Amino acid sequence: MQFRPDIGPLSLTVREHLAPGNVLRAGINLSNFLLVSSRSPEGEPQGVSPDLARALADHLGTALRYVPYANPGLLADAALRDEWDIGLIGAEPQRAETISFTPAYAEIEATYLVREASPLRRIADVDAEGVRIAVTGRAAYGLWLDRHIRKAVLVRSGTLDEAAVDFAQQNLDALAGLRPRLLSDRTAIPGTRLLDGCFMTVQQAIGVPRPKGEAAEYLTRFVAAAKASGFVAALIARHGVQGLSVAP
Repeated sequence: MQFRPDIGPLSLTVREHLAPGNVLRAGINLSNFLLVSSRSPEGEPQGVSPDLARALADHLGTALRYVPYANPGLLADAALRDEWDIGLIGAEPQRAETISFTPAYAEIEATYLVREASPLRRIADVDAEGVRIAVTGRAAYGLWLDRHIRKAVLVRSGTLDEAAVDFAQQNLDALAGLRPRLLSDRTAIPGTRLLDGCFMTVQQAIGVPRPKGEAAEYLTRFVAAAKASGFVAALIARHGVQGLSVAP
């Protein structure tokens, strides 16, 4: 799939920020199954975000090396350790303290799974006294809930699977998550339903470590061209991803 954006000149400084030693190191969050949907025979990540990184490397004329992380928190933690040059991750204010983000290239709705008999009917009902919410703590939507939930109690876990187990086994009131994942959780946990709407959308973006922030402006033009040309939409269609939309 060819993508040749015309986004203006690339300074030597920005090129060195993006691909020191002529290698673009792309931090990839393996836990987001919408963005990393499979592996190659060699074990490399495949999907929308790896393909977007590949398109950037091709545009720069550099080699590409994937730097995989088990979850987005670990990827964000590595921002100032010189482990990656670009990170494909949900843009979030807490992460923005160490990462300079482009505008989003894709977005994913986050909502709640509740039990059929639950009195919770609307998104706004969930933030109430006595309500306990299972959540993957360092996911972008988990960080959003940390900032916005005022009355309910967040029961944090390390992984998506652990959050689902907490919800089921601890008889919690709601399970927060990305809508596509919660659809599978609904099947796995009988007697549950999803609330309509969303409490936020996770904005998937390309980030660079703050010390390399000068490169973010160039990447912003790259992302804008990838959306406007239909390239991001084509990647989503190519990998057959349901629940991931091109960001406006």
